[in-house]
Amino acid sequence: MTTLQAPWFGRWSAGAILALAAGTAPVWAMQPLVTDDSGTQGQGGQQLELAYQFDRARAGGKTSRTHTVPLTYTYGATGTLDLFVQPGYTYQEGGARGLGNTVVGAKWRFYGDADSGTSLALKPELALPVSARREGEGLGTGRASGALTLILSQQVPFGFVHVNAGVERDRFRPALDQPNETHWRLSAAPVWNVSQEWKLALDVGLESVHLGGQTQRSRFVQVGAIYSPSAALDLALGLTRQRTREPGEAGRTQTTSTTAGATWHF
Repeated sequence: MTTLQAPWFGRWSAGAILALAAGTAPVWAMQPLVTDDSGTQGQGGQQLELAYQFDRARAGGKTSRTHTVPLTYTYGATGTLDLFVQPGYTYQEGGARGLGNTVVGAKWRFYGDADSGTSLALKPELALPVSARREGEGLGTGRASGALTLILSQQVPFGFVHVNAGVERDRFRPALDQPNETHWRLSAAPVWNVSQEWKLALDVGLESVHLGGQTQRSRFVQVGAIYSPSAALDLALGLTRQRTREPGEAGRTQTTSTTAGATWHF
C-alpha cells in the first residue's frame, strides 16, 4: 500500500493525490528509501521508525500540499521473519487531517547466500480500513486493502543494490463510487557505503495503476543520505521527484517530496 511512504501518490487530480498520500502505503524501507531491502531485525530485535514527509503536487494549474507522519514498529519474530505495524497521521493543507490506514504485515527472508551476497524476501501487507468519514475526506480506504512485494538484495563492491517488484490492491466502499485500484510497481535502489557512518542512495521506480478500465502510469527518482552516529541510530534525508501521466485528457501531475526520518534499533 502506497504513500509516500513513500512516493507512489499520483492520482486523477491534486485532491486524489492527497488521498493516496494519506491512504494505504507500504511500510517504510530503510529510510528514506521507497525500495525495501531484504534485511530483518534478527530474533528478538526491535526497530522504531519515525518520519516526516512533505509532498507538494502540481496538477491542472493547482498546487496541493500534504504533511505525513508515519510511525513504524518492527519486531524480529525469528532470525528471518519480521512483523510490523504502521499507523500514520496526515495533514492536508486546506483540507482534512487525521489518522489514515494502519498497515500491518511481515517480511520473510526465505533465501540467503553468504558467498554470493544474494538474498530474497517476501513482504505481505494489510491496510486496515478507515471510517466512512475519513475515507470521504481522502484519509484512506474504507475496505481492507493489501499488497505483496518481492525483494531482491545483492551485495556489490560499493555496497548493495535492492530491487522490488510488487502488486497492491486498494478497495473503497461502494457508496464512495470510486473504482478499486490495482497497482503494479518495479523499483531499484543502489546504496553506496561511503564510510562507516554515511550511506548515499539513488532510488528509481515505475508504477502502473489500473482503475475503472483505465491505466495511469508514473515514474519517480529519489536521492537520499543516511547518517549513522551509532549502531543503534540512523538519521535519514531524502528528496523525491515524481511524474504521473493521467488517463485521457487529464494531463500530468508533478510531485516533489522531502522526507526526514530517524530509526532506532534496540
